[in-house]
Amino acid sequence: MALPTFEPPVGPSPGTSHKPTVNLWESEFGDGYSQTMPKGINHIRKTTSLKWETLTYDEMREIVDFFEERQGSKAFWFKPFGEPLRVKWTCKEWDYTTNGGIWSVSANFIQSFTTEL
Repeated sequence: MALPTFEPPVGPSPGTSHKPTVNLWESEFGDGYSQTMPKGINHIRKTTSLKWETLTYDEMREIVDFFEERQGSKAFWFKPFGEPLRVKWTCKEWDYTTNGGIWSVSANFIQSFTTEL
């Protein structure tokens, strides 16, 4: 079964942040010398924080329902603004709030290296 593409009803609000996580083996030696080596072939993992502001209830539900359906562990495709290609992600952290009937959603995406396509 093909992975779904996350296509929110509106684009994320300005302020998206990207923060890669680099996973290395590191050895420190007594004379101040250190040696590092990547942990595996996918040792740099993208993380992205997104926020959608001024949503209607239905727009908020569409976004949250997608995350709930993916259950935090199932991958999906998404192309962040400014990126040349879509990336495979998981999302296990999101929240949604309201202020007088205007909704907002925040989510943290982590790049997925699963073999499912």
